[in-house]
Amino acid sequence: MNATPDPRRRPDGAREDDLDWLYSDQRRAVPGEQADPPTRVDQPPLDRTRVDQAGVEQGRVAGPPPASRRPAAQQGRRSQPSSRDRRRDQGAPPPPAGTEQEPRPTQRRRRRRGGVGRFIALLLVLVVLWLVGVPLFHLARAGSVDASPGGSRPADQPGTAILLTGTDDRPGAEGARTDTMMILFIPDEGKPALISLPRDSYVQIPGKGSNKLNAAYAFGGPKLLVQTVEANTGLRIDGYLQIGMAAFPRMVDAVGGIEVCLDKPMKDRDSKADFPAGCQQMDGKDALAYTRMRKADPKGDLGRIERQREVIGKVVDKAVSPATLLPNRYWALNSAGADLVTKSSDTSTGELARAALAFRTISSGGGISMTVPIANADAHTSAGSSVLWDEALAKRMFADLARGDTSKLTSYQR
Repeated sequence: MNATPDPRRRPDGAREDDLDWLYSDQRRAVPGEQADPPTRVDQPPLDRTRVDQAGVEQGRVAGPPPASRRPAAQQGRRSQPSSRDRRRDQGAPPPPAGTEQEPRPTQRRRRRRGGVGRFIALLLVLVVLWLVGVPLFHLARAGSVDASPGGSRPADQPGTAILLTGTDDRPGAEGARTDTMMILFIPDEGKPALISLPRDSYVQIPGKGSNKLNAAYAFGGPKLLVQTVEANTGLRIDGYLQIGMAAFPRMVDAVGGIEVCLDKPMKDRDSKADFPAGCQQMDGKDALAYTRMRKADPKGDLGRIERQREVIGKVVDKAVSPATLLPNRYWALNSAGADLVTKSSDTSTGELARAALAFRTISSGGGISMTVPIANADAHTSAGSSVLWDEALAKRMFADLARGDTSKLTSYQR
């Protein structure tokens, strides 16, 4: 049986070694010859295996995976070449070391927002300095008096008691006199109270015997007046504020005037008050005449006290309104206040602020406004026509205040 001819041998019997690579898998051993090792074809390395969703192997792919197979964090990373890559591709040299590169849009937006925030913060600081600095500037030039009496005084009570007086220096009148006296009581807890003391109240004046309350100011100024109020009420007066009525019109004008509503016309020759019935806007001059009017009022001094509380409440109410923060009005208000108010040397700026807030609360209906209980508004005494307190009710009312309690004050109103 004839053997299969070896395709690697030429017709002359020589081997064709160059064909070994093709027939390496079909090579047969030739007697007497050493078999060549099997030919190995070099292939690129296998990088990763691609598997379909069913988990069946589909083949081996060399090189990086397609973009769709990359992790989400890597996709699109090189979609936008950086400025460094663009310079490298264009053959441009890199920027010198330390050179600022063009900021990104996000950085520009952050810088813009940061600049606006700093401007707003600076503006707020300037506003606070204006609101605080203007009152402090004018308070520094405000007048002060020594109103602390000597001798024995009542013990301190819970809360703060401030004596408010209105002095009136009219042309032709001898010396200064006070026509208005009120105790502003600010408790630690509870509603603030404004209690009017009629100027014609018949009381004991230390060292001067019995007389009208306003005579204490004429005899010994603020010290004797405070001492007289403490002796007749049992309260310790913590602060003293004196309002000059001559400067009162400036205060009213500084807040833009006030509105007053009258049930009937008002006319008084001494105070020069002449107003029709109905609601009307009053400037400072008219407001002063309105508060001074007494003789034409059927209630006399008690009616004047009611109007004084009304006008003071309206002025304070407008003074703390947002419209007052306008620069020109704010300056005029504080300037008028410095000329209007004289405080005792021991009355702090904090007490002034608390007094203003308490007035605001009372004028808006959140506090108590009343007159000391009266037994006789037209009693004949050695000092002339006088006002007599209801001693029993007044004593109980002031005893409540001495305990810092304002919850029962309405029961003493007549």
